[in-house]
Amino acid sequence: MRNRLCLLASIAAGAFAFNSGGELRVPARRIDTRLHESLQEETDDAQNLPSRRTFLFSAVAAVGLAGAETAMAQPEQKSKTRLGGMPNTIRSVGNVMDELQRDLMQEQWDLVAAYPAQLRSFVPVFTKFTDSAFPTDEPTDKGLRVALRYEVGRFFASVERLRQATLRKDLDDAYVAYSDMSLHFDRYMQVGGLYTYYDDIISNEKYFKGIKPSSLVYADPKKDPPDVRDLVILVKGPDMGRTGIMIGKDGSNNVYVKLDRFKGMRPIRVVSKAWVGKRLGEQDPDDVFLIPRKGNSSKV
Repeated sequence: MRNRLCLLASIAAGAFAFNSGGELRVPARRIDTRLHESLQEETDDAQNLPSRRTFLFSAVAAVGLAGAETAMAQPEQKSKTRLGGMPNTIRSVGNVMDELQRDLMQEQWDLVAAYPAQLRSFVPVFTKFTDSAFPTDEPTDKGLRVALRYEVGRFFASVERLRQATLRKDLDDAYVAYSDMSLHFDRYMQVGGLYTYYDDIISNEKYFKGIKPSSLVYADPKKDPPDVRDLVILVKGPDMGRTGIMIGKDGSNNVYVKLDRFKGMRPIRVVSKAWVGKRLGEQDPDDVFLIPRKGNSSKV
């Protein structure tokens, strides 16, 4: 939900623009930067932001958009008949992404090679859901359609990058592609109102005030930084205390973390590597490695 509101604010603030022919112009990685900065700003300003609803209303009011509350509604609540089973079909892409993570991290290249075609088969569903969930000419619906189409485009561009990396058996580039796929799919889910729950907590850091740092057991991020596949814990920021697995790096000081499953969802976070610590001691494996392969023996 946090990403959804930031994206809507980006639309309202003019992060998206149209050329004279009516085609969308989106600066490369613009959303990525704005969202990452917004997460850091939330940490600093948590005391001044009572809720995400307040943040959204403030952002929308600043540019004169109306109907913010409508934009925050779950699309299924708008018209269950119109959407049919599309929300669950799109959520099922998350299951495919879990299986892809398992096979990629185990370097099962013959299996990884089949995923791009499987994922591309969902294109019509993404397209239909985007147009059906937010069908009106209201500014909020128009803005959300723009945001959703952007995320779909970035998602499938990363699918193609994965396909090419798989042909070369380039594991590092495949991890980059998978991380971007995961990030943009997660944003689509949040902007489209497809999450199964609403997280109203701005920051977890306040819950750790007065608690000894030793209560979180992890390796020093500077001396022993985590790498892809490592189980991690977030030691700073809005999601402090949450656990997950590191799925990629962005080439700078940021890393991608896939948080542990909660109510069927696995949110993606792009955070500073200084915020991420490798978990220590005996740990259960990430749950994707417990997914059995159909018609094949599992390999952990």
